[in-house]
Amino acid sequence: MAARMQAPTLPNFWPPTPAARTLHAQWLLELTQIPSASGSEDAVLRWLRTWFAQRPSLRVTQDAHGNLTVAFESEPTAPAPLYLTAHLDHPAFVLDDLPAFDTAELSFRGGVMPDYFPDSRIRIHTAKGPRTATITTKADLPGRPVFDHWYATLDADGPTPVRGDVAVCDLPPAEIKDGLVHTLACDDLAALAAALAAFDCLIPHAKHLLRPVRLLLTRAEEIGFLGAIGACRSRTIPLDARIIALENSRSFADSPIGGGPVVRVGDRVSVFSPTLTAAIAARAEEIVGETAASAEPPWKWQRKLMAGGACEASVFCHFGYEATCVCLPLGNYHNMGDLANVQAGTNTAPATIEREFISLSDFEGLVDLLLACAARLGESGNVSALITRLWDEKGFVLETR
Repeated sequence: MAARMQAPTLPNFWPPTPAARTLHAQWLLELTQIPSASGSEDAVLRWLRTWFAQRPSLRVTQDAHGNLTVAFESEPTAPAPLYLTAHLDHPAFVLDDLPAFDTAELSFRGGVMPDYFPDSRIRIHTAKGPRTATITTKADLPGRPVFDHWYATLDADGPTPVRGDVAVCDLPPAEIKDGLVHTLACDDLAALAAALAAFDCLIPHAKHLLRPVRLLLTRAEEIGFLGAIGACRSRTIPLDARIIALENSRSFADSPIGGGPVVRVGDRVSVFSPTLTAAIAARAEEIVGETAASAEPPWKWQRKLMAGGACEASVFCHFGYEATCVCLPLGNYHNMGDLANVQAGTNTAPATIEREFISLSDFEGLVDLLLACAARLGESGNVSALITRLWDEKGFVLETR
């Protein structure tokens, strides 16, 4: 008997056009070079305001914590909206004081081993332009400050920084080389770029979607998910929402860069909603099946725990949401070069700050997967179907005799 043909499940706006791919890569390079720190995401927000202003069909609102929600003006009235979330900050310094004309005192907001800081070069972004400096020593301050403080010696020339200025690693410009994107801050601005790319592709089709699709852009993730916690406490997201948190997660041997976007079943502190995770995984498998004959190279994805860190999906699950995470495998996590050896104490050279990097094909795959999920996402994924089939086929063995 001939096999029955299955109806296509991918939307007619999938995949993005080559021109759209080029534009998405441009946004990726721009966003990931913007200085940003927890609570000081102003430069990223300025870029976003320009992007949103060019798309009047989008509705942008801000909650009490400075998180942004982005929705289509014309969206379906169905319940259970789908939210894509990304955070706007990256580990960085914030200037606290100028104790001398050539010395800056800075607090570090984020998770980086202190081995990486002495003698590292930074760029302080002031209102009048950048001022470079060299980190010297850790500040021994009285009391128990929330963040570690460091002193830096300012270079001779440049504008005078002021309290609140953001300082980031002084690294080469972003570039795409041999299929890899090397840049200042993939985490989480690369995921933000992917979310915007998917949303931009959806604009002409928004009113035809099965359910509302929205973005939640959060602040201060790197110091404890503060934006996400605030959003949950304020009910910025309705309780019936399904949430896909987007991340960049440290790559390991079993979650390689270039292996495709990762459907993340959990993180260092928790596991995520199994039904939503399964539904996204089923969508990824559908993409593989429908592109097997035409995709070159083959479309790839991964399903992993990714326990190298924690992410906002754990926060959303804690507050009762159905939530999971999809992430990009990340190299030089939080700009820490040769991290495995530095952690193990086996590095033969001093710990150095490096550009983070991801695979461009993984980034494009993430956009693809988000578009497919926005168009259609099963209620329970393949787990319920599997359980039902097993019982129907084999449950008879438990019948009493």
